[in-house]
Amino acid sequence: MDWLNYHHLLYFWTIVQEGSVTAASRRLKLAQPTISNQIRTLESALGQKLFEKSGRQIVLTSFGRMVAEYADEIFAAGEELMEAVRHGRLDRPTRFVVGVADVVPKLVAWSLLEPVLRMERDVQLIVQEGKPAALLAELAVHHLDLVISDRPIGSDAKIKAFNHLLGESDVELFATGQRARHYRKGFPQSIDGAPLLLPTPNTTLRSQVDAWLEHHDLQPKIVAEFEDSALMKVFGQAGHGIFMAPSVLSKEVMATYRVQAIGVMDAVKEKFYAISLERRVTHPAVVALCAASRETLFR
Repeated sequence: MDWLNYHHLLYFWTIVQEGSVTAASRRLKLAQPTISNQIRTLESALGQKLFEKSGRQIVLTSFGRMVAEYADEIFAAGEELMEAVRHGRLDRPTRFVVGVADVVPKLVAWSLLEPVLRMERDVQLIVQEGKPAALLAELAVHHLDLVISDRPIGSDAKIKAFNHLLGESDVELFATGQRARHYRKGFPQSIDGAPLLLPTPNTTLRSQVDAWLEHHDLQPKIVAEFEDSALMKVFGQAGHGIFMAPSVLSKEVMATYRVQAIGVMDAVKEKFYAISLERRVTHPAVVALCAASRETLFR
């Protein structure tokens, strides 16, 4: 295993913090040539340039910016350690950084993540939302511990990661009270021509919904399409149309948005996955999340 020289990394990080080799040499109380030589040694060890010339100054390369981000985390962790030692606080919370795909319903994400904060050990939960591809790229460089998505990582993915099925749910249609009562009679044929709020075509759910509508020969009026399922529910709550949500959250959806259920879309399923770099999950928070999903949400 190749070991990183952290003294060299410190010199690099100090240059980034101070803005120049001259300023870094003053802070470190080392000669400029000494620091420059150590940076060249670090570049040789890493195999790429960290800085490049820009006029009379040096600036970070794209590779250098990535290394600087890691250095920030490494030395911040070191400062936290020394602070904990000085004050006798060695019971540091477990840090758990999760990426949630933006197409995952917020109530599902909350139901999956909330049990982590009820663990016996202290956990510092950090949640990031984004496109699945961007989150997987962050997972690949260990910026995330886990990605929660509505689709598994494909075999053609550029990173080696593993899918852990958290569970699956039927999908149910909802609307405001009077509208729900009207369309509940004779469902599903009753929604032919009805105002419908749909997820956007880039979502996994949309292709299933389109197939379901075609199978039942239904042609509803598509009022709007949403990438954000929470926003879709708000529009549904305001009376702009029928919307859909996982059946496992039926009670929460009806209580939160003050709507009523119309009916279940047969053969339409939403699946949710935890994607990790581990085949067998060992992170205590991931273990708790997976266990809670099976025992409560998707039981």
